[in-house]
Amino acid sequence: MIAVIDYGSGNIQSVSNALNDIGAEYVITCREKEMCDADKIIFPGVGEASYAVKRLHMLNLFTMLRVVKKPLLGICLGMHLLCEKSAEGNASCLGVFPVNTEMFNDSKIKVPHMGWNKVQITKESKLFEDIPDGSFFYFAHSFYVPDNDYSSAIAQYDINFAAAVEKENYYGVQFHPEKSGEAGIRLLKNFVEKC
Repeated sequence: MIAVIDYGSGNIQSVSNALNDIGAEYVITCREKEMCDADKIIFPGVGEASYAVKRLHMLNLFTMLRVVKKPLLGICLGMHLLCEKSAEGNASCLGVFPVNTEMFNDSKIKVPHMGWNKVQITKESKLFEDIPDGSFFYFAHSFYVPDNDYSSAIAQYDINFAAAVEKENYYGVQFHPEKSGEAGIRLLKNFVEKC
């Protein structure tokens, strides 16, 4: 059973549709008990980081998400919230990954970064099994996680940035796998079946 966190900042419907496509059992919840009872957690996100952090505190999920020992996949804002701090609203986040999010330089490129972009796999990863290096995924973001020691994949938009990060049971992807066609569905299936 997968718990999909509903904290008021997620793209729940598209994640639900993708999980239905792969036949995964899931529950959409904001309750800690249901997350603790689940085998894995998906932490989707669209929106503003400081608001999302406040919601996690209001729902008493902040501490649990920092210490959970089961596989957890953060998507887009969900990945940012796994970092130390976000430049978006100067939010103190969960601190799983010791790196801060930054904003793209809008004087050099169009922000937000929206659309399909090539992802280069940089480390062996269960998430990317059977996904060809250089596959395209769908991105929609103004803030990014710099390439770092936990990056398992990178993408390029004026600069190289982390497209995916991994640490122990925590996984994060900057792109939206639920909107990324066959490669995205394969990545979600890998998370459900192999992580």
